[in-house]
Amino acid sequence: MAGAVAGGAGGITELARLLRELRPVLHDQRYGFGMIDRGAPPPADVFAMVHEAEGWTVIAPDADGEWARISLTVHSSLSAIGLSAAIARALADRALPANIVAGYHHDHIFVPWDRRHEAVATLAALSEYHS
Repeated sequence: MAGAVAGGAGGITELARLLRELRPVLHDQRYGFGMIDRGAPPPADVFAMVHEAEGWTVIAPDADGEWARISLTVHSSLSAIGLSAAIARALADRALPANIVAGYHHDHIFVPWDRRHEAVATLAALSEYHS
């Protein structure tokens, strides 16, 4: 990628260690998902953007948003296998929707705002189970 840091060097790849060291952090802002047309300026406080055929999906703080963001402070490698699946399974077992966004160093899980504390407790229990 021109002008960007390339590769997936660094970070933890061992699933058991990733799960032990999840350290989920709940952010206090509400988030929303929305669309903007290609060429439209993104919101100044955008968290993430995904380019799709229909336009740009934007994830940004939104006072009326229905989603909470939980960040995993463990430095996960982009090459790690099974982390997203383990998180999704633990939350699905509690009937909790989860939208996972992978960053270069950390993963971020968006869960329904009204169930955010339950989601954090579920992830903490998953981490404790693997300790």
